[in-house]
Amino acid sequence: MNVSSYRSLLSRRRRTRVLLFVLLMVSAAAATPRAQYGRRRREPRSYINPNSSQALKQWFPAAASFSNMEGRPPHITAYGAPAPTGAAPQVLGFAFWTTDLVPNEVGYHGAIKMLVGLTPSGRLTGIVVDSDTEPFGYFSVETPEFARQFSGKSILDRFRVGDDVDAVSRASISVGSATRAIRDSVHLMARALLNPADVK
Repeated sequence: MNVSSYRSLLSRRRRTRVLLFVLLMVSAAAATPRAQYGRRRREPRSYINPNSSQALKQWFPAAASFSNMEGRPPHITAYGAPAPTGAAPQVLGFAFWTTDLVPNEVGYHGAIKMLVGLTPSGRLTGIVVDSDTEPFGYFSVETPEFARQFSGKSILDRFRVGDDVDAVSRASISVGSATRAIRDSVHLMARALLNPADVK
């Protein structure tokens, strides 16, 4: 073997060793808990809100009674106290599940089930995220801040993420899906049950 061939062989062996070293370092980094943490958080997770049943009383504190889930679209009606004259009690508002009205709206991993309250004047009394399997839901749609921004909104508002709904970094799919589900379901409810003259 001449000198040039020997040097070429040494060069190839050095490159091979460097490549193996780099591959070993990348494999070790991927196996560390820090690297695996982000991967685990992106996997499906199941969230169930234990307090969603309290929402109706909070949204309609003057209600004397609530109907069962009924009608088309399916909804619950909040009624005021019966009138002394025997007339029908005043309708204070409605509540409904977004998944009943827009079942095909899904987020990053699946549907985000929300209970929405709506007044006869077309104002949202609030929303509650009841359940979801979003990997980043814990810092986006499940937070009190996400739900709070919908309270008092009109069905005439834009419901656009980054405009009148806050965007959340790294959870844009979840937030966008939840916002569309709220917007589309309240529009369906408004067309079915509200008097356009009363909407403000």
